[in-house]
Amino acid sequence: MFNPLSLIRKLGHATVDRIWRLGFATRFLFAILKYSATSFRRLPLTLREIYFSGVLSLLIIVVSGLFVGMVLGLQGYETLQRYGSTEALGILVALSLTRELGPVVAGLLFASRAGSSVTAEIGLMKSTEQLKAMDMMAVDPIARVVAPRFWGGVISMPLLAALFSAMGVMGGWLVGVVFIGVDEGAFWAQMQAGVDFRYDIVNGVIKSFVFGVAVSLIAVFEGYDSAPTAEGVSRAITRTVVTSALAILALDFVLTSFMFRGTS
Repeated sequence: MFNPLSLIRKLGHATVDRIWRLGFATRFLFAILKYSATSFRRLPLTLREIYFSGVLSLLIIVVSGLFVGMVLGLQGYETLQRYGSTEALGILVALSLTRELGPVVAGLLFASRAGSSVTAEIGLMKSTEQLKAMDMMAVDPIARVVAPRFWGGVISMPLLAALFSAMGVMGGWLVGVVFIGVDEGAFWAQMQAGVDFRYDIVNGVIKSFVFGVAVSLIAVFEGYDSAPTAEGVSRAITRTVVTSALAILALDFVLTSFMFRGTS
């Protein structure tokens, strides 16, 4: 029989649990910032995490950016041809990538590849009690394990997004100029004239930085907070990918609304 009190109890429990996790994540972020100086003094640790999060993600970023740009070139040419404005293909590809697709798609790929790996690594260290062993040896696991991985992701994400946009522009040029035959001078001239450094490129960098902070925080938090079992680690990895994707899309809307308001 349907019991409304039971439903209210479950809803209340879920709400309290979400609020508790949000508060714990906020405290966790402050702890990371507190020990950030320690992690940067151990520069090889941070450089190793930049290599793990950034360099090892280059292949998927480069290939995905190239194909996204090629698709934009095809779709954009078909649309612009109806209005006799095929010379504007360059600006269409560049603005689509620098404003939206570059930061967003690169962030989703970064969360799927690097974020899930970081969560799995920290979760496995917790399940095998390596983090407890560090505590017993008077080594703070946040300073030694979490902070370098957090900053490795934050630093890598804007660079990967910029590379994604650059490869996308090259893909659009390859399809539009080389394959279809759009005038190369018009392609680059329209792009140079129409892309604004402040409102397009800098705003894209700001987006990618914010996405990097969000994805890196979610990844290290889910790994640190995971249940010390194989099932708990697998659930933490799933939560990292899903939560990161939702956070990126939500933050993209918020940031875009403020940026458009600033340009109006």
